[in-house]
Amino acid sequence: MASLVARAKAGIGRAAKPLSEALVGALTVGLLRTTRYFNADRTADAFARVAQLIGPRLREQRIGRANLTAAFPEKSPEEIEKILAGVWDNLGRMGAEFAHLDHIWDFEEEYPEDGRIELAPGTRALFHKLRLDGKPALIFASHLANWELPALAAVAHGLDTAILYRKPNIASADRIIQELRQVKMGTLIPAGRGAPLRLAEALKNGQHVAMLVDQYLTGGVEVTFFGRKTRANPMLARLLRQVECPVHGVRIIRLPGRHFRAELSEEVMPVRDANGQIDIQGTTQAVTSVVEGWIREHPEQWLWLHRRWR
Repeated sequence: MASLVARAKAGIGRAAKPLSEALVGALTVGLLRTTRYFNADRTADAFARVAQLIGPRLREQRIGRANLTAAFPEKSPEEIEKILAGVWDNLGRMGAEFAHLDHIWDFEEEYPEDGRIELAPGTRALFHKLRLDGKPALIFASHLANWELPALAAVAHGLDTAILYRKPNIASADRIIQELRQVKMGTLIPAGRGAPLRLAEALKNGQHVAMLVDQYLTGGVEVTFFGRKTRANPMLARLLRQVECPVHGVRIIRLPGRHFRAELSEEVMPVRDANGQIDIQGTTQAVTSVVEGWIREHPEQWLWLHRRWR
C-alpha cells in the first residue's frame, strides 16, 4: 500500500511539473515585460529593498553565510551579515536592470563622463586594441555586480563576440531572456555538448569568445579558491590549447549613484607544461586567481549564494 501511495505521489509530481514550470515561466515573462514600463533606477531601488527583505529568509542565506565565513575567517559575524545584505541588494538591482538591458549601457566615446558607465584607465585602449589587432581572444568574466554588462560592452566597442550562456530550463523564460539579450549582445551560444565545437570555430574565425568562469563544475579541474579546494570549468584553457590567443578578464564594479565601472584586465598569461603546451589545470587556476582578487575587492557584489565548495 505504501509503495502504491509513493508511486501515486511521484506520478502527481511529474504531472504537476510542467504546470508549475509554465506558471513560473509566465510570471517571469510578465515581470520582465512589466518592469520595462517603469523607470529603471527607481525600479532597481525597489527590487533591492524587496531582495534585502526576502533574501535572508531563504536557504541561500545560509549557503552565503557559510561560504563567506569559510572564505573570510578573519571577519566578524557582523561583517559577514553586512556583506550578505550587499549581496541581496546587488541581486535585486540586477533583476530590475535586466529588463532594461537594451539601453543600460550608455557609454559614448565623445562624452565619456555623461552616462552611468565609466571605463577604468587603460580599458578603452585595450578594447580598441582587441578590436583592431585582427586576432581572436578569450575573455572571462564572473558573477560580479551586473554580470550581463560585459557582453553589452563588447558589442558597444565593436568586438565581434560569441558568448557562452546557460539556457533557463523553462522555455518561455528562455525566449524573453533571449529577446532581451539579443538586442545589443553578440552571438549567443547555449552551454551543452555542442558548445566547445562552436566556440572553437568562433575563435578560428577570428571572433572573441566570452564566458563566465566562477561556478562549481562537477568533473571540472581542481583549483584553489579562497584557500580551499574546489572544481572549475576548464573550457577556457581547453579552447586555448586548440587556438592560442590572448586571454583577458572583464569585470563590472557597481558604484554609488547607480553607476558602473567597466574594467578589462591586461593579458592573463597561460601556464605551460614541460613540453610547452597549455597546462589545463594551471591555466584554469591562473584565471580563478584573477577572479578571487576581484571578489576580495568587492565581496558584497559577488554571488555567494551558490555552493562553490562541495
